[in-house]
Amino acid sequence: MPQIEQLAGTYSSQIFWLLVIFALAFFIIGRGMVPRVMDTMTTRDARIADDLAAAQGARDEADAREEAWRTRETANREAAQALVNEARDGAKRAAEQRLAGVRATLDARLNEAEQRIETARSAAAAEIEQVASEATRDIVARVAGIDVDGGAAHDAVRKVLVHG
Repeated sequence: MPQIEQLAGTYSSQIFWLLVIFALAFFIIGRGMVPRVMDTMTTRDARIADDLAAAQGARDEADAREEAWRTRETANREAAQALVNEARDGAKRAAEQRLAGVRATLDARLNEAEQRIETARSAAAAEIEQVASEATRDIVARVAGIDVDGGAAHDAVRKVLVHG
């Protein structure tokens, strides 16, 4: 075969050009392009690392601010609850004071009413005794025809009213 026979004559020249092409590719790509690509990748990796560090710093700061906010919010909530409790206690004390005042007024009115009732009852009892004494004198005078002294009739009526 003629193609195989030519191989011996062109073999050395093909190997020479193969080595020249590989050497050019090595120097152009390996020594020229790869370092630039590696520098770009190193720069990119450094920028990504810096961005991640900045993001982590921002996250830590946000967490610290959130914790501070929660602490303030808890303190504010406790202060508000204390104010509510204080207002409730103040309202309760004021209501109790008003209630005590109203109770005192009602007790005074009740005592006054009881005194008026007692006075009216005493007056009514005295009037009943007086009317009963007069009625007794009139009845005895009509039935028995005897004129009874007013004091004796009053004593007799009082004795009956007291002892039944």
